[in-house]
Amino acid sequence: MTETERREIERFALEAPALLSVMDERGKLIQFEATTRDICSSGAFFLTRKFMPLGTDVKVDLALSFEKEAMLKEKRIHINIAGWVVRTDQNGIALCFYKKYDIIPYNA
Repeated sequence: MTETERREIERFALEAPALLSVMDERGKLIQFEATTRDICSSGAFFLTRKFMPLGTDVKVDLALSFEKEAMLKEKRIHINIAGWVVRTDQNGIALCFYKKYDIIPYNA
């Protein structure tokens, strides 16, 4: 028996590096690297061994690279977005994104 797809927005398989930032219980910023497994406009699954409780706010710096110069003036961009943890498993965490985000060029 297969599980019925409940998503309303199409999700895409995408492996992209991301820097995730969370505040610990003492208010200290903790950052760690992760990789997206899939993504859509409302959320993403991140491969990581870092456990986070449901509801944890997470800031995401997602780096996207483009090989063809015709696609964009910049060959690499960052998407800064935040969300909250909606699911965890042994492979990582699923985030639901807040609606506000920034897309900025990568300045190497």
